[in-house]
Amino acid sequence: MVDVQKTSSRLLSLLSLLQTRRDWSGDDLAGRLDVTPRTVRRDIDRLRDLGYPILTFKGPAGGYRLDAGSQLPPLLFDDDQAVALALALQTAAATSTTIGEDATRALTTIRQVMPPRLRHRIDMLRVTAVRPPEKDDAAPVDSQLLMDLSDVIISHAELRFDYGHEGAATDGRPRRTQPHHLLMRGGHWYLLAWDLDRGDWRVFRVDRIRPRTPTGPRFTPREIPGGDVSAFITSRFRGNDGTATDWPCQGEVILDLPAAAVAPFAQDGTVEVLGPARCRLTLGSWSWTGLAAALGRFDADIEVVGPRELSDAFARLATRFANAARGTIRP
Repeated sequence: MVDVQKTSSRLLSLLSLLQTRRDWSGDDLAGRLDVTPRTVRRDIDRLRDLGYPILTFKGPAGGYRLDAGSQLPPLLFDDDQAVALALALQTAAATSTTIGEDATRALTTIRQVMPPRLRHRIDMLRVTAVRPPEKDDAAPVDSQLLMDLSDVIISHAELRFDYGHEGAATDGRPRRTQPHHLLMRGGHWYLLAWDLDRGDWRVFRVDRIRPRTPTGPRFTPREIPGGDVSAFITSRFRGNDGTATDWPCQGEVILDLPAAAVAPFAQDGTVEVLGPARCRLTLGSWSWTGLAAALGRFDADIEVVGPRELSDAFARLATRFANAARGTIRP
């Protein structure tokens, strides 16, 4: 019984070593485990019998490599890895409409095989992850669709798809694209692709994509303008062409409010303290009217520092709001 326990413990130690780096020589493993190279070879065979795809490579001393296989063998995590994995699964289960159910099942499976000390640590993690409010047009994304899109991105295959709300009328012509990146922003999945018919970059909501088969020919990937996908997407969502990262409309105002009261609602703006009940706010938006409306939600007097376009936008909104208060519509 003691020998069996000793062998099992050594196998776990060997598996842990194989997971820490790509290649190990037989002598290095024998030294780490304080056994002979012959024992290492026998233990490698035992792990293979358990389903672990361990490759042998030639060299001065020979060596081993833990490879990817066709089936998922038992995995070995240290305590910190197990806790981190459980925490990530809890968060995904609470916030994701795409893999939430799968994350819950995975968390249950992992918890069942954890030793009591780790299970107790996991149970002590009471995480409340608040899912962002979904828009009326939001729809869950099938995980298989994400896998299919990832496949054409990796294989650099042109993709044709119908695009729009389910059941919405279309002209029957599919969008012809060269897909480049799959990303998430604001709770939605998006596909960044080069639109062949429009000759420009387009960002598509994944939940509105209905792929057609077969896929098209292979293509050579294009360079994203600026080279940074995150910056390019941020620029596009801010109403720019993808190269400028700032908002197209940016203004500066002084608010009769403490900076601490403004900062939580300033989003990506800059708040500067001017006094105990006064601050300077620099904020951006996709339009001057949109910026003026965003600034107007602060319940305080506003002094426009600049530019003039922002002052004009406030004037237009003032007239519009005055007409709304009187119940009149300007002809």
